[in-house]
Amino acid sequence: MGALKRIAPIFGVQDVDAALKHYARMGFAVRAYDKGGYGFAVRDGLEIHLGVAGEEADHRNSAYLFVDDADALAEEWRAAGLEVHGPEDTEWGQHEGAIVDPDNNVIRFGSPMPD
Repeated sequence: MGALKRIAPIFGVQDVDAALKHYARMGFAVRAYDKGGYGFAVRDGLEIHLGVAGEEADHRNSAYLFVDDADALAEEWRAAGLEVHGPEDTEWGQHEGAIVDPDNNVIRFGSPMPD
């Protein structure tokens, strides 16, 4: 059995172009699928897929990004004009924050708390 190496969550979005612009502001390299209705956002070996969801879709998905420095990432995103919640220390030993994209997808991110 092969080992799993990465995850690429698929977020349902209303407008792929708007979603791609948002992720580009977050420092991701973005590209649209040439046949439309789908896109990709890649940064530091992490990948998020973005696909048009139907009107009845919930649009509330989430992903967790394990990062080296949650504070530095939060400051980078704030400098890009994005609203970032946290980061703050958790009882499970992570220093975590969160950001919500235009389609209410939640991205949580965290780094280990210092010993």
